[in-house]
Amino acid sequence: MPSKLKTAIEFVKHIRTTGAINQTSKRTEEEITQQVVEHSKLVVEFGMGHGNITEKILSKLPADGRLFAFEVNSDFCKVVEESIDDDRLTIVNDSAANIAKYVDKDINNIISSMPLTMFSRELVSEIFKESFSLLKADGYFSQILYNKNSRDKFDQYFSIIDVTGIISFPPQFVYHCTDKVS
Repeated sequence: MPSKLKTAIEFVKHIRTTGAINQTSKRTEEEITQQVVEHSKLVVEFGMGHGNITEKILSKLPADGRLFAFEVNSDFCKVVEESIDDDRLTIVNDSAANIAKYVDKDINNIISSMPLTMFSRELVSEIFKESFSLLKADGYFSQILYNKNSRDKFDQYFSIIDVTGIISFPPQFVYHCTDKVS
């Protein structure tokens, strides 16, 4: 079975946790990782899936950087463990809501492809509150959503919210959120 078809089947089987029917496009991978720069020493990924965004983050991360990739699906964690061999990567088979158990303060970037619209309001609030408390003042929280009208999810935590639309199927929107004043 072709790899893309196999991936699509796995994503659909786990739609409640993936929120997707396929992997993100190359353009979306580039857009969501654009804030990962040479001074990004600590990056966290929520919703690692099969690791395509994980690989993109690692390609931009400095040699002394660290990436903590959270994924609730243990099968997806195994796929990434077998396909990515990089000492900077720590795979966490747990919910993003438990970030404080694994990561200290001073996160430069949080990159998320979690299906927030499928989560309860309480869970989203808990994830944002924990993430915001660990993110550096000039750090970025970047999120992929399939809705360009979700700005209100971020308003309570971030003062600067930039939304970029990506032409794909389905259309994707990347929210880059920060309190950084340029």
